[in-house]
Amino acid sequence: MHITVWNEFRHEKTNEKVQAIYPDGMHNVIAGFLSDAGFDVGTATLDELEHGLTDEVLDNTDVLIWWGHMAHGEVSDEIVTKVQNRVLRGMGLVVLHSGHFSKIFKALMGTTCNLKWREAGEKERLWVVNPAHPIAKGLGEYIEIPQAEMYGEHFDIPEPDSLVFVSWFEGGEVFRSGCCYHRGMGKIFYFRPGHETYPIYKQKEVQQVIINGVNWVKPDQPVTVNFGNVPEMMG
Repeated sequence: MHITVWNEFRHEKTNEKVQAIYPDGMHNVIAGFLSDAGFDVGTATLDELEHGLTDEVLDNTDVLIWWGHMAHGEVSDEIVTKVQNRVLRGMGLVVLHSGHFSKIFKALMGTTCNLKWREAGEKERLWVVNPAHPIAKGLGEYIEIPQAEMYGEHFDIPEPDSLVFVSWFEGGEVFRSGCCYHRGMGKIFYFRPGHETYPIYKQKEVQQVIINGVNWVKPDQPVTVNFGNVPEMMG
């Protein structure tokens, strides 16, 4: 199995606070702990040719991890269509934090994917509401993140096939933070934590969720489906 970690890689170049936390980019931190867990991992970023997602890269990717925020509009519609088609054919997709507003997530959800937000460094408690789900494997009743950006309901997404996490914030809001979907032959996991100005992807419990998410969305086996006109089948 091969994982590609995609990141805009813009905040890390322009924001000193983000540079201090992720000097080599969030994608390399994520790729690092996935590699340590035994996965074959590559990275791709927005400013590379074809955003690093060439046909060759996509054809060899079993799971794509997506982080975006400040440059959703710069992502090529052509690349979005290619990624969407790969998901429908079975590639797994893990969408992180502000990737909720990415073109690819909105295309696969069919809704605005909008929400409420507040950046105030609040504590977040990420409650496990489906402890039997594979993505919750190895976790306790909740994950506590000392400082996080608040995301609040209403989150304009379709009803998840499975809901694994619900967040509570100090300001009182709650949020559906771990949402699982099936689209075509592919699986999608949206995971909320990961604001760029906090070292959230260095937290072991968050890393475990992403590892579990990769294992859940990965293709179980190659799938071939035939569409179109077919001759009559005799019984």
